[in-house]
Amino acid sequence: MEHTKTYNSLELDTRNGSLIIEGPIPSAELASLDFHEDLIAFRPAQQQHEALIEIAELPEGRIIVARENKVVVGYVTYVYPDPLERWSKGNMENLIELGAIEVIPKFRSGGVGKSLLKVSMMDDTMEDYIIITTEYYWHWDLKGTGLDIWEYRKIMERMMNSGGLEWYATDDPEISSHPANCLMVRIGKRVNSASIEQFDNLRFMNRWLY
Repeated sequence: MEHTKTYNSLELDTRNGSLIIEGPIPSAELASLDFHEDLIAFRPAQQQHEALIEIAELPEGRIIVARENKVVVGYVTYVYPDPLERWSKGNMENLIELGAIEVIPKFRSGGVGKSLLKVSMMDDTMEDYIIITTEYYWHWDLKGTGLDIWEYRKIMERMMNSGGLEWYATDDPEISSHPANCLMVRIGKRVNSASIEQFDNLRFMNRWLY
């Protein structure tokens, strides 16, 4: 499968200033940008910057960023699922995962997350993919936002909906371990029925165990 990447961008005005939302951006360009020190949801900022540069180098890897001048203040990643996860078991070339989305506290609640997803889906190639994201409550910034689990879940779900991702059922044990966890999916317009059936089998791998 050819992983075509078509660059798109938009300018977003927020109450804290104007941002450029753009991507997918090449690894060299990403390396030339500064990475905000508050982007620490998954690992220390410098390490996360290096991880995103590596993802951008992958054939299927996509990084969309929100930047204030030359400083990255938010991003979303798309990459093949982790080899240890069930979603990689089918070796599906047209299944990619929205692996991480993060925005610094200063620019939250300003539509940045939705804009990152909007720019992501401007690329027509996304119609060739099944895009998944797995949401786990233990990754959410409940302390920093002051929200409870269900309030945060609603915000996350609305944001993902803005990119065309919808809730899908699954028997994945980690997702099923808490009712706030969820699988969200966007199936591109050009994904064939065989791929959809294969994906359904991945969603319910334990159905014959009961």
